[in-house]
Amino acid sequence: MDRLSSTPVLPGRNGDVTQLGMVWEQVKAPVIVPLLRIAVFLCLAMSVMLFVEKVYMATVILAVKLLRRRPETSYKWEPMEDDMERGSAAYPMVLIQIPMFNEKEVYQLSIGAACGLSWPSDRLIIQVLDDSTDPAIKEMVQIECRRWASKGVNIRYEIRDNRVGYKAGALKMGMKHRYVKDCDYVAIFDADFQPDPDFLCRTIPFLIHNPQIGLVQGRWRFVNADECLMTRMQEMSLDYHFAIEQEVGSSTYAFFGFNGTAGVWRIAAINEAGGWKDRTTVEDMDLAVRASLKGWKFIFLNDLGVKSELPSTFKAFRHQQHRWSCGPANLFRKMVVEISKNKKVSLWTKVYVIYSFFFIRKIVGHIVTFIFYCLVIPATVFVPEVEIPMWGLVYLPSVITMLNSVGTPRSLHLLVFWVLFENVMSLHRTKATLSGLLDLGRVNEWVVTEKLGDIMKTKLPTKAAKKPKVRIGDRLHKMELFTGAYLFFCACYDLKYGKNHYFLYLFLQSITFFIVGFGYVGTYIPQS
Repeated sequence: MDRLSSTPVLPGRNGDVTQLGMVWEQVKAPVIVPLLRIAVFLCLAMSVMLFVEKVYMATVILAVKLLRRRPETSYKWEPMEDDMERGSAAYPMVLIQIPMFNEKEVYQLSIGAACGLSWPSDRLIIQVLDDSTDPAIKEMVQIECRRWASKGVNIRYEIRDNRVGYKAGALKMGMKHRYVKDCDYVAIFDADFQPDPDFLCRTIPFLIHNPQIGLVQGRWRFVNADECLMTRMQEMSLDYHFAIEQEVGSSTYAFFGFNGTAGVWRIAAINEAGGWKDRTTVEDMDLAVRASLKGWKFIFLNDLGVKSELPSTFKAFRHQQHRWSCGPANLFRKMVVEISKNKKVSLWTKVYVIYSFFFIRKIVGHIVTFIFYCLVIPATVFVPEVEIPMWGLVYLPSVITMLNSVGTPRSLHLLVFWVLFENVMSLHRTKATLSGLLDLGRVNEWVVTEKLGDIMKTKLPTKAAKKPKVRIGDRLHKMELFTGAYLFFCACYDLKYGKNHYFLYLFLQSITFFIVGFGYVGTYIPQS
């Protein structure tokens, strides 16, 4: 920057640039440098915490694999068998809840899969909780329920006068019906989830033979993971969540966040925890935390896959990530004191829930990704006095990235693309996390994740001859474009004046932001 201060003052535009450079030099040393060093220190500290958490989870998973620990060996489990004397009465009553909202493309999948479960028909109640606002869709769902009812399936079509509480409100209202009192367990499936016929036969025995178990959670499997590059990126992130994070929680403290679907609850556990609450957008995690504080244990079955659909449009994915990032942060704000004062669980369990589950994974993991890699590191190209150690710049992120990739070995060749895309999404996750922590803005906004089902197979080919008009504004995303422009400027400056070769990363990251900003990511469904 010495070149700026030594440049002679020239009239006009050159003189203004020189004066701006002199002001920068006067402000940089006393203000910018100390602030940027503090930011680097905080980001490095958060990176270390995240690194330790990833290594800890990897160590637990390695131990689980080496010791061959499985839920079937850790807990009592016996297959369901027919009783000649008692008949179907040997099976407990199970309620299946399928909440849905304008699910035109997928409602038949979940209803059909639920009606195909291997369980005595007189011991199973299927409850379709339809909050749809489109009368045509409501009629289609109702007709589908009637069709299955005519086949002897005990299926109930339930609606409400309002959408108060969204999904939590629907589930809560569904539990108030008189026939639910006869049920011992409730399985929940979102509208795009398709459980295999043996789902209940594999989960219910854990609840029957282990009275301390309140929840048995299955793993999501994705039918459209190969639809586009964005769905492959999502598969990598979610496979790590299930194969590592959920498995670690289940194996160590018998606690993890309920995923909101593909799980079976003991109704007594729901009632003791206080039932469904709609104070955040993560009603599933809220219930899981409250139930765990009452002493209930959870089991995760990694080998019990349930087919589901990933959001394939960027708009749907962005709304989903906002809800998944804002909700946990807001729940942490509302429950941290309650968790710390709880006396039914051990100190280590409370530390795990507060520090590992909430603080590191739901807050630090989002914030450090965007602040460090998209703001602080680019800013240091203008302030060479602030140096970032190689261990924090390369080594720790590389190890964290490699550990994240173990959940989806088939996508190892996409690791670089995944890192760049995750950095882009960290922009929205950080914004949502801060909104949740501060209880601001769209903290309680609930936008149902759009499902396409077979729409791409059945509709797009028929419209090939006539291309619908595409409005540019529908595809542009300003925040990504502004961030991409900032990174591109930093990359150009570093290319000309820098010595650390940050521009190699900055150019790639800025291009990724531009690609997303101009709407060239995911499946695009133009409005005809």
